[in-house]
Amino acid sequence: MRIRVDVASQTLSLFGDDGACVRRYSVSTAKNGVGEEKGSHCTPRGRHVIRARIGAGAPLGAAFRGRRPTGEVWSAELDEASPGRDWILTRILWLSGLEPGRNRLGQVDSMQRYIYIHGTPDSEPMGVPLSIGCVRMRNRDVAELFDLVTAGTPVEIHE
Repeated sequence: MRIRVDVASQTLSLFGDDGACVRRYSVSTAKNGVGEEKGSHCTPRGRHVIRARIGAGAPLGAAFRGRRPTGEVWSAELDEASPGRDWILTRILWLSGLEPGRNRLGQVDSMQRYIYIHGTPDSEPMGVPLSIGCVRMRNRDVAELFDLVTAGTPVEIHE
């Protein structure tokens, strides 16, 4: 399996070992566009790998802070009580860059920037860049993807 995120079309495609696309999802990448610098709030380009899978068995909409479940499940009321919160929901696929100087090490390290593929409130639009660097997905979609991939799955983020 391998994943390709296409920033231009705001899609994430999962390819099987035979190269055939087995799933395609609408996603939301960074509002600030693509870029690798720490603090840029951009989605990093290039070759990555899923370093960690977090949230197995959590309910859809389970909230995470610092990669730990908070015990909350997202609701409109909870959202209203937490204005401006960047919701990380359901599952986390934590990415690590594979290209030193581009998306690994120093000021461009995707893992140190906490770049994830993760769930977001279903009220948030997909197909529109709105994140602060991560790749956001619908909760059902990220739960499905999570069950289809393992740590070590290659992820290419393409402009």
